[in-house]
Amino acid sequence: MRTIRILMAFIFCFAIAESTQAQSFLERMAKKAEEKAKKEAEKRTERRINKGIDKTFDKAEEGIDGTVKGGNSPKQGNNSGAATNPEASFAEHGIYPPDGATDVQLPVTLKWTAMNSSDFKAKSYELYINIVNPDGSHEDSQMLGCPRKSEFTCKDLKPNTSYSWKYVGQSSSGQYMPGGGGTFTTGNGTAAPPQMNVQWSKFDFVPGDEVIFSDGPDTMEENGEFPSRWDTDGGQTEIANVNGENVILFIDGNPKIMPYLKNAKEDYLPEVFTIEFDLYRAAGSNRFFCQLYDVKNQRINGNEEITIGYNFISCGGFEAKHPDMDYTWQDKSRWMHISIAYTKGKLKMYMDDVRLINIPRYEANPTGLTLNAYFANHAEGHGYFVKNVRIAKGGVKYYDRVMQDGKIICNGIRFDVGKATLKPESMGPINKIYELMTKQPDLKFSVEGHTDADGDDTKNQTLSEQRAKTVMQQLISMGIAANRLSSKGFGESKPLDNNNTPEGKANNRRVEFVKQ
Repeated sequence: MRTIRILMAFIFCFAIAESTQAQSFLERMAKKAEEKAKKEAEKRTERRINKGIDKTFDKAEEGIDGTVKGGNSPKQGNNSGAATNPEASFAEHGIYPPDGATDVQLPVTLKWTAMNSSDFKAKSYELYINIVNPDGSHEDSQMLGCPRKSEFTCKDLKPNTSYSWKYVGQSSSGQYMPGGGGTFTTGNGTAAPPQMNVQWSKFDFVPGDEVIFSDGPDTMEENGEFPSRWDTDGGQTEIANVNGENVILFIDGNPKIMPYLKNAKEDYLPEVFTIEFDLYRAAGSNRFFCQLYDVKNQRINGNEEITIGYNFISCGGFEAKHPDMDYTWQDKSRWMHISIAYTKGKLKMYMDDVRLINIPRYEANPTGLTLNAYFANHAEGHGYFVKNVRIAKGGVKYYDRVMQDGKIICNGIRFDVGKATLKPESMGPINKIYELMTKQPDLKFSVEGHTDADGDDTKNQTLSEQRAKTVMQQLISMGIAANRLSSKGFGESKPLDNNNTPEGKANNRRVEFVKQ
């Protein structure tokens, strides 16, 4: 009997173990089946996205004239040389470069109509591009980036090369929607515009009316010497020549510089002012600081430090990144244009063409300016250059100026030295003039150029005429009727200020819009 009971207990335990193992086996199989179904669903989703992307790319490559839901219907046809005026071309075709465009200037800014319909609204876009070989074959497509706005500047494209590109919209919920694209061929690059071109269509910064401090630095500054129009509170700073142009070089230590003014201990910033400068940051460098007080001669008075990074600006509890620049930009050396506008407590800050900071109530009282390169080390390639520093006073709305004075004086429209080529920061005032003329359809202007007294009188006269014509043509390309504009130049014959100081010369270099 004992033997039988033992045998029965063994059989019972074995049955339980088998049952448990079977249950465990079934659970593992169910889990594997669930994981497999999930992966298959993900693959199906990915295939749908890729299929939509490839379909869009195929349309772009084949030149099909059709409407893609949520995208563009770009006009087709012979666009040989159609990219010589990007703004006008975009206005006509709804996309840039237009499909089939040739001799497209470098760098190329891709533009398309925002996907913002009742069916689909894009929060961001994925951009793809590939090279089209002479035999018609295509190299593997590369993702350019994921901008939030409907344009993107490609700075590494090759000259004399055919490309095919496409964009895909992504909604806030993660849904993808094929957009559009096209093909284009780049030019030889010899007539390429500056790295920052004039297509700052949404840039709304307008400099103050009267320049109260300006430093280029001057071409007469001696290389290797401390910049004569500045004071310092530590570190090493000197004049350097970069590509034939004088700049302020922050060498090492923790260099701080501030304008060298007789009234430096006083509050020399008015209730309404603007500050601008061009800043070069070498790849891998630290942050750059800007204080709205003179750290050597003035008390801090609660001013928050402005921090400028490779793709962001911060001030106190406010910080924002440039929407077209991801973390990879920390490894890129580049020039950037920094603009600051202060209006009775309201503080705005811009990096290149984008406003990043908008503080409605800046609690402190700005009294001066300090530029500070945080632990610069030029010897190891972690350096900074600064040029074209300008502080300007005040500002009256353009409409009020026209009604009051019959004209608008703009010293914020800038050109390359000795040329009629617009600098990109000029688009702030030009965009405001465009808005004014759009709202006031009966308004007509004579665009009039003026220079300072440096150089030959005859050359200055010709230069002023060319610059006025350039501004007029820019407005026409944006959509202002040609019969509402005319242009003329006066050279150095009508100065507003003396020509003995950098500030006086800056005030004399101007473009006026005279009501007709």
